[in-house]
Amino acid sequence: MKDKAHMRERYRRERREAFIPAVYTNVLSTPEVMQATIVASYVSYGHEPSTVELNRALIKSGKTLILPRVNKDHIDWIFWDGDESKLIEKKNILEPVGEVISVLPAIDVVIVPALRIDRDGYRLGQGGGYYDRALPTMSGWKIALVHSGEVTSEVLPRESHDIAVDAAATPDLIVRFNKN
Repeated sequence: MKDKAHMRERYRRERREAFIPAVYTNVLSTPEVMQATIVASYVSYGHEPSTVELNRALIKSGKTLILPRVNKDHIDWIFWDGDESKLIEKKNILEPVGEVISVLPAIDVVIVPALRIDRDGYRLGQGGGYYDRALPTMSGWKIALVHSGEVTSEVLPRESHDIAVDAAATPDLIVRFNKN
């Protein structure tokens, strides 16, 4: 969609211009994460909200962490123990090495990247569609990480396959969305 492409370009520019490094460990205090055993996250890059401290804290707290690795048009999931030598750079993104999880376990929490989140919990991602394809197959509470000011009251464009997240986290707050 041309409209989405223009929005992504604008939101990336705004994010770049307003970028302030921040920590998202406030996510750890949510009941869903505190009770979780298995958490799916990702390795942030560029001006995305940083997952470095969050991923370390999840592992330190005893959670099993899985990370995505792009495989053609979908995401494979890999267990990751925090060893940075088990990450390789692919198109500016760090991805885990290791065996693909052939059958996904019951995932308690899914931490999702986003450029913007609207008031209904729908996200605008980077445009690859990887999470659009992955989220419907993943159980668990879904929370997107965004910078302050990236939860918007405007309704973002959405398509029939889009899945709303349950919550969004900024460095300072957790926003929960009502799902009817």
